[in-house]
Amino acid sequence: MARVVVDVMPKPEILDPQGQAALGASGRLGFTGIVEIRQGKHFEIEVDDSVDDATLEKIAEGFLANPVIEQWTIKRVDA
Repeated sequence: MARVVVDVMPKPEILDPQGQAALGASGRLGFTGIVEIRQGKHFEIEVDDSVDDATLEKIAEGFLANPVIEQWTIKRVDA
């Protein structure tokens, strides 16, 4: 068994209204010094040892992310 973390973020050129809303709220709540907030998605998947990196890439690209507007990173972590 392995634990895999997939982080999905909007591409830098894509507007991020949720991140902008969080940025606005941070100022209204009195937090200073925050320049930018981008909001994404975080997935933790447990897979057996037969799942290779190519399969994980297909899962991320075809199932967890929208490749038109999002980018992702995949990493295996110690369980």
